[in-house]
Amino acid sequence: MKYMLMMQGTQANFQAFLSWPPEDIKAHIYFMQRFSKELTESGELVSAEGLAFPDQAKVVQARRGRAPAVTDGPFPEAKEFLAGYWIVDCASPERAIEIAAGASAAPGPGGAPMNMPIEVRQVMSGPPEDLI
Repeated sequence: MKYMLMMQGTQANFQAFLSWPPEDIKAHIYFMQRFSKELTESGELVSAEGLAFPDQAKVVQARRGRAPAVTDGPFPEAKEFLAGYWIVDCASPERAIEIAAGASAAPGPGGAPMNMPIEVRQVMSGPPEDLI
C-alpha cells in the first residue's frame, strides 16, 4: 500500500529554522538525505520532495467570471504549511507509521530530535467504492 507522509510546519517553526546555527541546518539536511536514501535502499520510497519556503507560496482560488484570486501564502490565513513529503510503498499502515516516526525524529538545534508532526495518509487510486 502507498502512503503519503507529510511534514507539517508553522510560521514559528519556519522563523526558528532560519535562525539555527549553520552546522545544525547541515545536520538536519544530512539526516533527511540519509533517511530518503535508506528508504530507497529498502525499496519503500516512491517519491520525496522538500518544498520551497512558505514565504514563496501562492494560494490560488478560482472565481466565477473573474480572474483567480492570488494571495501570498500560506500566511497569515493558515497557521500550518506543508514543508515536504515522502510517498512510500510499504506492507502495512504500521510500517508507514514507523517510517513517519523516523522522519519526525529529525535533528534540530544541538542535534535534539524535533519530534515534528508527520501526517500519514493512504494514497488512493480512486474514490472509495461506497462513494461511486
